[in-house]
Amino acid sequence: MKNMVSETERRQILTLIKREVVPAIGCTEPGAVALCVARATEALGEVPGRIEARLSANILKNAMGVGIPGTGMTGLPIAIALGALAGKSGYGLEVLRDVTPETVELGKKYIGEGRISISLKSDAPDKLHIEVQVFSDAHEALAVISGSHTRFVRVEKDGKVMLDTGGDADGEDCGADTAPDMNLAKVWEFATETPVGELEFILESGRLNKAAAEHSFKGDYGHNLGKILKNSLERQTMGDSTFSRILSYTSAACDVRMAGEKIPVMSNSGSGNQGIAATLPVVVYAEERGAGEEQLIRALTLSHLTAIYIKQSLGCLSALCGCVVAATGSSCGITYLMGGGYPEICSAVKNMIANLTGMICDGAKPSCALKISSGVSTAVLSAMMAMDHECVSPIEGIIDDDVDQSIRNLTTIGRDGMNETDRLILDIMTHKHGSRK
Repeated sequence: MKNMVSETERRQILTLIKREVVPAIGCTEPGAVALCVARATEALGEVPGRIEARLSANILKNAMGVGIPGTGMTGLPIAIALGALAGKSGYGLEVLRDVTPETVELGKKYIGEGRISISLKSDAPDKLHIEVQVFSDAHEALAVISGSHTRFVRVEKDGKVMLDTGGDADGEDCGADTAPDMNLAKVWEFATETPVGELEFILESGRLNKAAAEHSFKGDYGHNLGKILKNSLERQTMGDSTFSRILSYTSAACDVRMAGEKIPVMSNSGSGNQGIAATLPVVVYAEERGAGEEQLIRALTLSHLTAIYIKQSLGCLSALCGCVVAATGSSCGITYLMGGGYPEICSAVKNMIANLTGMICDGAKPSCALKISSGVSTAVLSAMMAMDHECVSPIEGIIDDDVDQSIRNLTTIGRDGMNETDRLILDIMTHKHGSRK
């Protein structure tokens, strides 16, 4: 098992994690649109009088029903307006960090004046694709993000090209082309053998995401699932257990994020909810069991890197709910903290895939907390089964004897097999009674 990861690969993986595990404020799809608007506005050199946004179906789907930080509002128009009025592209997925109540009021006025148009780009080259064109009286500018949430592939002003990557950029599609050829054995070796001092940065994910959960407990956010689960400890509905605490903390962080509270969380592969689901189950389990700092660091690294590895073949956006991927990572981290080795990690992954494959993504919204709680519940159960030497066998469903092939089976279904599901979901969302078109 040892020495699968070369020194060059180790450095590449470390860079990959640091790029994919980053702070984000609010949902990353409207955040990416605001980021693209900010970059186009910066190229224009002035606040635009008019903005046209052309978006892939998955961006539209994930941005329709989620709160925008610091606004008390939902959806893309306010994200676009604030991207132009207060956004800074240098902040990345924290692009709306400087939003104030005054800029929100200006944003509402901007929307009311009919300055923003949003349309579906049906021929988008990637499931994550954003084109923003901005106009002033004398000039126009264009910015394009494609492949991942911060991956700018083209910037223009007045037809003059300022950036053209030809489809290549520093922010590749969830790290697909900028890391070594990955497999779960390499993920395990990296997480368990890399000098722990090089991995200490991952603790920040626990600090940020736990702070978000504890903020959520103090207010009313989304559907309050985290608070309901926390209060059930007092009512003894679920009992005072590690399991119920894992569910309450993870759901609470999602509640506050999806409600649009202006509080950062640590994301994974461009998704804050995935970052939450890959982090908090591991942190809470470690704390409940009195794990040492090194154990926690390695468990978090294993969780986050497993999610990144799976995302490499799934893609940043798909019809498959991201909690399936992130909760698979946290199941690995919990299994490690339970004392499991690589065979048990493989079993946990297979158990997860056998259970959650097919859970749909119908956009970012407050009820995402329900799906995260389902994923995290399965993560704990899968780890428990693995530690009891129970694993779904290759004669059952889509599970293969080889764990990496099982992962490819999952991602093939999510990436290719569910494309028609994705189209149908968006059609339902945009045509149901009361929806905004």
